[in-house]
Amino acid sequence: MNKPHYSLSVVVPVYNEEENVSSLAGQIHAALSTMDRDYEVLLVDDGSSDATWDRLLDAAQTHPRFRLIRFRRNFGQTAAMSAGIDAARNDVIVTLDADLQNDPRDIPHLLEVMEADDCAVVSGWRKDRKDAFINRRLPSMIANGLISRITGVHLHDYGCTLKAYKRDVLQGIRLYGEMHRFIPALCSWVGGRIEEVVVDHHPRTAGKSKYGIGRTFRVVLDLLTVKFLLRFTGGPMQLFGKFAFLFGGIGLLMLLVVAGDRLFYPGNLETHLYLIKRPFWVITPFMLFAFAMQFISMGLLAEVQTRTYHESQNKRTYTVRETFGFPPEP
Repeated sequence: MNKPHYSLSVVVPVYNEEENVSSLAGQIHAALSTMDRDYEVLLVDDGSSDATWDRLLDAAQTHPRFRLIRFRRNFGQTAAMSAGIDAARNDVIVTLDADLQNDPRDIPHLLEVMEADDCAVVSGWRKDRKDAFINRRLPSMIANGLISRITGVHLHDYGCTLKAYKRDVLQGIRLYGEMHRFIPALCSWVGGRIEEVVVDHHPRTAGKSKYGIGRTFRVVLDLLTVKFLLRFTGGPMQLFGKFAFLFGGIGLLMLLVVAGDRLFYPGNLETHLYLIKRPFWVITPFMLFAFAMQFISMGLLAEVQTRTYHESQNKRTYTVRETFGFPPEP
């Protein structure tokens, strides 16, 4: 049986990376031009406020297979990735970061694994990651464990953008919020084998990182939505989820105060701290937890309504300002 020989679309979200665009374009061209297959590169400018678009135009004029999409404003990485996927025309879609930390030379290996094992998704694993431990690697490790456990799709590195997908498994998957990192889990819902391969990772040498520990909370909120979609059917959660975290966090803190008082001030109630004598400190935390659960439920219901609104009318989560390099519409 002959192995498949897929055509390739590379999707690269770009935001304020004017210092990296030229080198990125050269590395992608060097990695793909030697491959004996049809390919295209789609670079999506997510509303950059620097000279990124000008640098992208220079790259596209140098490399004819580069195609550009420019948003009217910053819609986020998920929207940029969704726009690239919507515009892609080939059999396999590979996603890649623009900060030069992913290595385009790994792309041929992802395709080789996909063609050899006939899998639907090949996910990159930054086994030797070159990032700070406290604010990058540690939150990523925690998030990977949570996502793997909750979705049932066990991967070492959900946060690695370098992944390859068969086009057919992405059809029908709509992306919102921060859900680009959950695409493998969503693809498992459609069906298909998922493989993970070790890829190179480089330290950032130019530009400024757009990631931080604060993004972890947004990931957790979208993880709840993904779990809901995967189990039952298939924006607003970000708002309702913040209130849920607020009320739940205050309630947890109050319970810790009560538990600490009982632990460090043993004896009868007369010897306890004054605040523990008040029912407020015992009843209120449970009321706050109830409020938190209500906001989570409201968020999930609002997410379903949002998806119905977008998908029933085929509305996109982004607006395009201009494009470059695409053939004219028939």
